[in-house]
Amino acid sequence: MPKYFNFKVCGYYLYFTSHCVIECMHVHASDSKLTERGSAKFFVKGNGDTVLQERGTLNDREVLKIQAFIKENYRDMYKTWAAKSDKGFYGM
Repeated sequence: MPKYFNFKVCGYYLYFTSHCVIECMHVHASDSKLTERGSAKFFVKGNGDTVLQERGTLNDREVLKIQAFIKENYRDMYKTWAAKSDKGFYGM
């Protein structure tokens, strides 16, 4: 599973799976197994805003913190995504 960073944000790894690259850019957040099952899922727009598709085990505070982190770092995160997928941002 490609991780966007090797550290956790709010106690969660931010990553995507090899099965994910057929969709537009998104970020899974999980604190245990790096799988789609049970993880939160954020679709990322071209301006760094996100759309929460799955909450997973995240509470409202964690969702907001992760969304803010993605907004601040989405350009760097996109480089990791684009190395594996030719799909762009959500809504484009």
